[in-house]
Amino acid sequence: MSRPGGRRAIALAGATTLAVATALLTAPPASSAGTVTASCTKTQDWGTGFEGSCTITNGTDAALNGWRVELDLPSGTAITTAWNATRTVSGDHYTFTNPGWNATLAAGASTGFGFNGSGPGWLTGCTVNGAACDGSGEPGGPGGPGGDEEAPSAPSGLRSTGKRATSVSLAWNAATDNVGVTGYDVYNGSTKAATVTGTSATVGGLSAGTAYTFTVRARDAAGNTSPASGAVSVTTDEGGDPGDAGGKVVGYFTEWGVYQRSYHVKNIETSGSADRLTHINYAFGNVQNGQCTIGDSFAAMDKAYTAAESVDGVADTWDQPLRGNFNQLRKLKRMHPGLKVVWSFGGWTWSGGFGQAAQNPAAFAESCYNLVEDPRWADVFDGIDIDWEYPNACGLSCDSSGPDALGNLLSALRTRFGSGNLVTAAITADASPGGKMDATDYAGAARHVDWFMPMTYDYFGAWAAQGPTAPHSPLTSYPGIPQQGFNSAETIAKLKAKGIPASKLLLGIGFYGRGWTGVSQSGPGGTATGPAPGTYEAGIEDYKVLKGRCPATGTVAGTAYAKCGDQWWSYDTPSTIGGKMAYAQEEGLAGAFFWELSGDTPNGELITAIKNGLG
Repeated sequence: MSRPGGRRAIALAGATTLAVATALLTAPPASSAGTVTASCTKTQDWGTGFEGSCTITNGTDAALNGWRVELDLPSGTAITTAWNATRTVSGDHYTFTNPGWNATLAAGASTGFGFNGSGPGWLTGCTVNGAACDGSGEPGGPGGPGGDEEAPSAPSGLRSTGKRATSVSLAWNAATDNVGVTGYDVYNGSTKAATVTGTSATVGGLSAGTAYTFTVRARDAAGNTSPASGAVSVTTDEGGDPGDAGGKVVGYFTEWGVYQRSYHVKNIETSGSADRLTHINYAFGNVQNGQCTIGDSFAAMDKAYTAAESVDGVADTWDQPLRGNFNQLRKLKRMHPGLKVVWSFGGWTWSGGFGQAAQNPAAFAESCYNLVEDPRWADVFDGIDIDWEYPNACGLSCDSSGPDALGNLLSALRTRFGSGNLVTAAITADASPGGKMDATDYAGAARHVDWFMPMTYDYFGAWAAQGPTAPHSPLTSYPGIPQQGFNSAETIAKLKAKGIPASKLLLGIGFYGRGWTGVSQSGPGGTATGPAPGTYEAGIEDYKVLKGRCPATGTVAGTAYAKCGDQWWSYDTPSTIGGKMAYAQEEGLAGAFFWELSGDTPNGELITAIKNGLG
């Protein structure tokens, strides 16, 4: 996409912070030129277990033939499974060796493996091919033979940069070290509350109206820990937002996903997503000649499913009146009687027709009602969603319908569909001064909808081919953000300031990442040479792919980023989604929505994080 808050285009398929920062507990990173190094990161931590990954980098000028990573774990912690490596265990000592297919690493190339574990601890004494993982050439951990024994200096200038009823945001000045600081541990009293790679963090899960004392310690690659910073005391705010918190979980299912992506309604069931969804948005219907029309009639109504492909295990017959996605959704709703399905019209590619529709809202509403409530599938749909990108502003094309056009359309739809059907809308998340949010009377339009879905993703991406790199879905602003107003918190605050109640707002989550190539800087703000390669389109990739291909290496503004080779990606993880859901609850929002189902893992990691975070 090339505009903030934009929807991923139909064309790309062909036939498309305010919680504890992500715990990135990093073993010695790949930092020394001319050596083979390994960087191991805890990518998820659920208290009783964890998921991790290690990246091996050949920093020499010759090919590497074979690699071996060894590490130790404390008593009570174990690595139970591993992938992309062969695991052997001797007591608390673990060895990971290359499988045949990734044994050879060209000069400058990287590879990696992942693992799951149990227990609360983390690795120590990391070596790769017998030498320290940080490239120092000597095995051993802190204080080991030949190892780095000098601790970093204490961080200075610890301060509070914001607080709410259940969270406190902190920042501090960087510590120094003879080799290099690799991370910071934030303490709430004597309890470690967060581990981050940058110089800011948000601690969540706090109680309203309560005093807390925080300190920070720096760590280096060898595990040496600095003295504590000076302490700062902060009292959280009293109470929360007066709006009613909600538990709506709305996920987009793409009509075209049944082709190249091979994602079908059955996958919603087998992934466990159907149990966690409250609503499905079926994307997209088209808008042509001032009317609602079907997008892809074959995928929607005609595609025949075998018993193995069908959501309920029953094959379609040649003579049944309705097949395709519509019939599969009907079957899914029978299996989950409380699940609602809303037909969404427009999107990035098909928003150009709304301008004509706005010239006669009543006729448009009549056409939409007749299509959505067609007797052949009236039982499938529970309402209509309008995804106009963007009224009285520019998206793929520019519109000049005026600030009242969206409200007029939604008013006509509400009149025709009545109070028994849902009427919703996906809207811009551009909260910059004079931006898209100021071009339309969203407050007036809000009177006619059940809820708005501000698209709080796609703020930044590789349409700015040379960067700067920036997270595409930041929860908050951060120093160096390329555009003020391009973050979720400012979007929600501006919509509420316009008079839209929190109970009519959902927070948007992207189940994908956006990335650049030709990047040398690990944190945001780096230069680039263009978009990173993606499966379906350059510069964009599903979470389920990025999770293993380019694991997160840091967090910024309540979301995650990853540096692998010369690529830089940003995306949400289960941990950062947990923080965003804490924010949604604290703001009294109606829940969350996401784009889109096929980007999640086969077991629904991200939607599970949304559901668990909303309670």
